[in-house]
Formats: sequence, structure tokens, C-alpha cells
Amino acid sequence: MANVSRSSRRYSLALAALCAAVLLPAFLAAAQTVPSSRRSDAAYASVAPRLTRELAAQGLDLGSPVYLRITKEPAELTAFVRADDGTFQSFRTWPVCAVSGELGPKLREGDGQAPEGFYSVKPRQMNPSSSYHLSFNLGFPNAFDRAKGRTGSFLMVHGSCVSIGCFAMTDPVIEEIWTLMEAAFEAGQPDVKVHIFPFPMTATNLKAQAESEHAAFWASLAPAWTQFEETGKVPRVTVSRAKYQVRTVQ
Repeated sequence: MANVSRSSRRYSLALAALCAAVLLPAFLAAAQTVPSSRRSDAAYASVAPRLTRELAAQGLDLGSPVYLRITKEPAELTAFVRADDGTFQSFRTWPVCAVSGELGPKLREGDGQAPEGFYSVKPRQMNPSSSYHLSFNLGFPNAFDRAKGRTGSFLMVHGSCVSIGCFAMTDPVIEEIWTLMEAAFEAGQPDVKVHIFPFPMTATNLKAQAESEHAAFWASLAPAWTQFEETGKVPRVTVSRAKYQVRTVQ
């Protein structure tokens, strides 16, 4: 009986391995599929050919990994696209049409603040049927926010030009950002990092804000800004003991 039992287990394990080999690639492919609507499909079809040409003019490709960086002052969103050498190159900077609140992190639901920190957008966070044309959820609160007891929900980057704790772009701009992200997801990027800063994290700017109640928090964001500026590679950011940990990407 023992031999039969072991044989059965070996068969079961072999069958499980075969199923995993067959099903896992399909599961991963499905996980990378961005939700779509007639609106998002029309936007992609309209914008993708032009973006392909404009990226090519800078030696970049539509579908290459994307990194987004937002500052509140100045209110701008920059899309970086990975080049053949592995570094992320600035492709385009758009003005943020509307952002609510003041400099500083979002602390609680209803405070009207837009978040600051390090966020990650997966395909399932894309909303092709948004009330604000197209949008994606930043994923607030992240692990750091939760460790600090911060609350809030549905913090988005979206179209239109009205904001209550979100970053509002115009409809044509969100279509460009959406297209860059959708193409990257469909090409295999698992998530798009979105780093949000109050201002460019230069030594001069940090010194000017040294008396702010948020100075220590902003100082914790600065290493990620500096590392990206120096290397052109998106740093790996984790959370440990309610603190951001910024690690170099080789």
C-alpha cells in the first residue's frame, strides 16, 4: 500500500506540475490585460500611432516600460520610458490641470489632500469607464501610509480638470498617459511606478522647506529622487518599520 500511495502522490505532483506549466502563462497573460471600454479602445487607436512616431524620434518604443513622476510645485507629471541601455529617458512632461490641497502628504479621508510618496499601478487599477474620462488608481494607502494610520480611497490620476485629492489632467493628456501605460502592460510590465513629490527634491528646495512640519517626511522621499537623477533607473522602494527604504537598482 505504501508503494501505491507514493506512486499516486508522484502522479498527482506530476499532473499538478503539468497543469501549472500549461495554465500559469495564460494566467500571467490575463493578469497583464488592461480593462477596456469603447472609450479606452478609441483613445488608444487614436493616440498610439502618433505616440509611436514621437517616441521613435527620441529613440524610444511604445510598449517599453514606463515610469511616472509627479510634483505638486510645479504641478507636473513626467513620463519616462526605458531606452535600450536600460535607463529611463524623459519622454514628455504635462502640466497637472488641477490638484487639491497643499504641499504635504494625505493624512485622512476627506482632508482634500493629494498623496505624496511611492505608489504602484497594476493593470487592474486602470479604469476605462471613469466618470472623469479615463483614470487609474494610485493605490493609496500604500504600506507606508497604512503603517502611519493614514486613510483615504480612490486617489486617482484622471481626465477632466477637477480634483478632490486627485491629480486631474485634461482628457487629451490622460489619453496619452493611458496609451503609454496600456502598451507597457500589454508588453509585460507588471506594474507602473508612480512617485509623487511635493517639489523637485534638490538640496536648495529641501533647505528652503526645512522649517515645515513635513520636512522629515520629505527628507525620506529625497533619496529616491536623487538616485533616479543620478542613474536613470527607478529605485526599488520598500517599507520597513514604518519607514521608506530606498535601494539601488543595478
